[in-house]
Amino acid sequence: MAGKKESTFINMVLVLFIITLVASAALGGLYELTKEPIAAAKLAKKLKAIKEVVPAFDNNPSDEMSEVEMPSGDKLEFYPATMGGNLVGTAVKTFTTNGFSGYVWVMVGFLPDGTINNYSVLEHKETPGLGTKMANWFKPTDPAKQKSSIINKNPGTTKFIVSKDGGDIDAITAATISSRAFLDAVQKGYNEYMKTKTKEDTSHE
Repeated sequence: MAGKKESTFINMVLVLFIITLVASAALGGLYELTKEPIAAAKLAKKLKAIKEVVPAFDNNPSDEMSEVEMPSGDKLEFYPATMGGNLVGTAVKTFTTNGFSGYVWVMVGFLPDGTINNYSVLEHKETPGLGTKMANWFKPTDPAKQKSSIINKNPGTTKFIVSKDGGDIDAITAATISSRAFLDAVQKGYNEYMKTKTKEDTSHE
């Protein structure tokens, strides 16, 4: 009886091992199959965001992309948009770690002088429903809500801090933390964009 029990146990272990092996192989294969489509979808989303946030251009901003590494190890990406060889704007993929649930990634379009042309929220893990609000709250069409807008405003001359904290931008209703995070990402993008632009202007002198 002892030998039979031992044999049954070994068989169970072997079956479990085979199932685990097959499952791991299947998951690995699934990852390989989905890796490229996921990467392609992210790239398409990024390119769509670039087109949304800067004026019309005739170059391929992705070909001229540059990066700046932040102390956290994360990188800001800069996509210059030109028309006829002249810079019309730069799309900056920027981020903050101060969101209610961590990272918030935003594509912000800056005109050459640093004024914001438009923005697009790329990724976030905020409370469900907040993503939609964040995507539209800071570019209202209602004249009565212009204090919440960042469009056509320059972080160099406007306080990109929520009005509750003494700034010039009204926060999303009942979402002050997410609003602070969003504005932090935009301000960070602006600061690094202006540093990069200053370096480029100096190198051309």
